[in-house]
Amino acid sequence: MFIGGPRQVGKTTLALHLLGIERGVGHPAYLNWDIAAHRQRILAGELSAERLVVLDEVHKFARWRGLLKGFYDEHFPERSALVIGSARLDHYRKGGDSLQGRYHYHRLHPYSLAEMSDAPTESDLQALLRFGGFPEPLARQNATHWRRWQRERQARVFADDLASLERVNEVSLLELLFAALLARVGSPLSLQALREELQVSHDSVRRWLTIFDNLYLTFRLSPFGAPKVRAVKKEQKLYLWDWSVLEEAGPRFENLVAAQLLKFCHQQEDAQGFSMELRYLRDTDRRELDFVVLQDSSPQFAVECKAQGRHASPHLRYFRDRTDIPAFYQVHLGSEDYQAARGIRVLPFTTFVRELALP
Repeated sequence: MFIGGPRQVGKTTLALHLLGIERGVGHPAYLNWDIAAHRQRILAGELSAERLVVLDEVHKFARWRGLLKGFYDEHFPERSALVIGSARLDHYRKGGDSLQGRYHYHRLHPYSLAEMSDAPTESDLQALLRFGGFPEPLARQNATHWRRWQRERQARVFADDLASLERVNEVSLLELLFAALLARVGSPLSLQALREELQVSHDSVRRWLTIFDNLYLTFRLSPFGAPKVRAVKKEQKLYLWDWSVLEEAGPRFENLVAAQLLKFCHQQEDAQGFSMELRYLRDTDRRELDFVVLQDSSPQFAVECKAQGRHASPHLRYFRDRTDIPAFYQVHLGSEDYQAARGIRVLPFTTFVRELALP
């Protein structure tokens, strides 16, 4: 089993819980590539004889895939390995034989609103908006601690993860790119504008954005090409795994909704085996819906985000009449809940999460 996800989202804590321990240092079944003594054991092939072995950050080892294939072929099903890492483990497969058919991949997300409480309230939502979904700052809910945690986490991502996994000469330029992206969250992404701002090549910007996706810093949505509207087909939108760094309330709320819907899609893929996609809908006249959820290439519902729900967006009715999307929702931070028109409902985001049973 592979478990990937952002740095400090709780992967190691989950793995140690499965081992029945609180701290991994000294436990024979827990091996972390970033610990020198553990690294020597991994290189020597000295894995624990325990039924479950946890390998943390082992994808930084160039031959890790061959190591796991050998372990699987020799010991499965009597023994199993849980591999965790702060990067896309399905992407960083360097060398060795194929692991196809030998593993399941799950993505661990930050906390969602549904995980805050059995009946999440407006205060739960405000805490999630302010401090993000990562366990430590969300549990503390202290502004000073949040600022320090943010600085330390970003430094580790750029100094440790980036240097270990990618050949990048100018780390400072990637930091500048990430800062530039904060003002572009939720808007169509122009690689040309980013290239001009950073004074680098188009290929560099494209590659660096892929690196951010692979390190679980960002995720991008492609447009939904509805056949009966003049939908844009190439421009992507970008969002962050940690929405709390966004200063403006509107983009922060939209990013939170995007992250919660992405978590729903990943849960359906990883646990249920469905093919899921999260997209957005925009036509050439700039009418737009923030999100469209697809299952096996078929649209399931669309979601529009607004700070207040007093009036339904006219774009909802326009796209309802011209697409085969069966349900439209406008979610907001207020208390209004009403049926705006056939197939169009305006409701608080807390109610939306509860009624659609989002994870």
